[in-house]
Amino acid sequence: MSRVLIIESSARQQDSVSRQLTRDFIQHWQAAHPADQISVRDLAVNPVPHLDANLLGGWMKPEEQRSAAELDALARSNELTDELLAADVLVMAAPMYNFTIPSTLKAWLDHVLRAGITFKYTPTGPQGLLTGKRAIVLTARGGIHAGATSDHQEPYLRQVMAFIGIHDVDFIHAEGLNMSNEFHEKGVNQAKAKLAAVA
Repeated sequence: MSRVLIIESSARQQDSVSRQLTRDFIQHWQAAHPADQISVRDLAVNPVPHLDANLLGGWMKPEEQRSAAELDALARSNELTDELLAADVLVMAAPMYNFTIPSTLKAWLDHVLRAGITFKYTPTGPQGLLTGKRAIVLTARGGIHAGATSDHQEPYLRQVMAFIGIHDVDFIHAEGLNMSNEFHEKGVNQAKAKLAAVA
């Protein structure tokens, strides 16, 4: 049995293509892997605070010097990191906002990219500690950006995943969604077909 952690980040609940892709992914994955455990963290419903002084203090100060706010921030980071550590498969559903990922997803990443836990520093540079895991990224984009200089989602997320040791990463892009009805339908259908194959 594998554990699948899904991170939702679309600000929209209704008419969200990335959420639609997530629902399809869950159906295909459950059909192919009925014994697997799937959990969903919705960053729009329960947003994670952005990186701040309380979180930095929770990480860096000795335990006896931490304030109540710093202890709360550390507990939240520990909860999010423990979820990631327990997962075998990480699925991130990310609409493209202004050429990159939603700030809510960036805030989540800031909580779980932790020295000594998900990566470590070595004399030869950083080393990821989450080897053996797999990641799948479901994106929804108004235009067509794959392979273009305007795509700051895929290169960033590939680098971040590699930084923590996850090198098996599949991207599924639904593109051209705002260009026309024809492009919208084509983009969604192509993404769903690839999604079914990956799941």
